[in-house]
Amino acid sequence: MTNNAIESTNAKFWSARHDCWRPDVRDVEKISFGLPAKKKCTGSRGVPHRLNEDERRSFDQARRKGFLEVQGSAWRSQRRDAPLMNTYRSLSDARGRPVIVLHKLDPNANGGVAEDMLVVDLSPLRLPEEFYAVSQKMKDMLIKEFGVEGQLDSEEPQANTTDDDEDEEEAVLDMNTDSSWESRPIYQLPPYSISWRVSRQQGKEMGKVLANLFETVDANFAATKKPKGVMPGKGRRSGGYGIG
Repeated sequence: MTNNAIESTNAKFWSARHDCWRPDVRDVEKISFGLPAKKKCTGSRGVPHRLNEDERRSFDQARRKGFLEVQGSAWRSQRRDAPLMNTYRSLSDARGRPVIVLHKLDPNANGGVAEDMLVVDLSPLRLPEEFYAVSQKMKDMLIKEFGVEGQLDSEEPQANTTDDDEDEEEAVLDMNTDSSWESRPIYQLPPYSISWRVSRQQGKEMGKVLANLFETVDANFAATKKPKGVMPGKGRRSGGYGIG
């Protein structure tokens, strides 16, 4: 099966929910600079979204290519989280597209094994009853083309909740309920991730195929520019976490 043959099969094997809460793309861009969003719940104090310069370059590049490339987990120690991953997932949710990420792993930290990990998170589609079927179709297509077996990493994990966010409920949510996927922001919903162990080149080739399958390339994107008046800061008042 050729890449063109794979791409031609994307007509009806996946879909995204429309009757649900989603952030606006412009609001996602704003909170990535630490500015407040117009739409409530776009950001959260406990889920950092503000990007530094290196992260913004990767974010902008991902919008052009249709998939994100990060070093390791993209964890930033200053934030004790991964703002780049959070922001790209929010952008994917705004566009109703899966999250496609190539994690570039350090062989020295990976038992000497020179391989990366390609991950697709279907949660931004917000149709949990279809996740399994979509993942199986995607895995079947990629194993035929690349000979790499995908693995389901997460099916029913807990939502991402924090103790210091007054706006988030303390109760553990049943993430299988339709209402959760209809009304909650993506950072309160669990990922549904499929991963592949790949070489660097193979990961990039598969990323391109997946970007075409799921139409994740932002064809009209121009590089995000820093708004006037945005100053660096860590706290809520300076927009350090991108409050919605």
